[in-house]
Amino acid sequence: MPTKDRYPITLIALHWLIAILIVTAFALGTIMTDMRISPTKLQYYSYHKWLGVTVLGLVAVRLLARLLSAAPAYPETMGIWQKNAANATHILLYVLMFAVPLSGYFYTSAAGYPVVYLGLFELPTFIAPDPDLKHTLKELHELLTNVMLGVVILHVLAALKHQFVDKDGILRRMMPTK
Repeated sequence: MPTKDRYPITLIALHWLIAILIVTAFALGTIMTDMRISPTKLQYYSYHKWLGVTVLGLVAVRLLARLLSAAPAYPETMGIWQKNAANATHILLYVLMFAVPLSGYFYTSAAGYPVVYLGLFELPTFIAPDPDLKHTLKELHELLTNVMLGVVILHVLAALKHQFVDKDGILRRMMPTK
């Protein structure tokens, strides 16, 4: 059960798990794209896809859990523009947490490669191989990833500002411990 000033532990755990997976997927994506073709590079692509599919599933669970529970109130000291900016940022993060892995998934399909989740089973293909669409989806995936990176940095900086400048307890709402 959530307290008045904290998210439920389920949402806190999902927040940090998804954050770790996204950072890992971003780092792996950055590393693998600069590598020469090799078995290691191909394995990294598989890991990257697995992370993306996992993030997609966990974000769906997180969104459902978030819709079923009330968020803790913002501090009274926050201005309305800050509350609106925080809400808009959170909505944008949710959109990106769906859009980035979906664009990668569709890009992979358009490139003619299957996504074999965890090496165990092949996920359905919704797009036939298409070189033109492949290029467009690759560019979209990279653009959305870079937008997400910027929004995540903004999110982290805002949390740090609230913790160390405003000292208003906002960060405590999402910390695993009180």
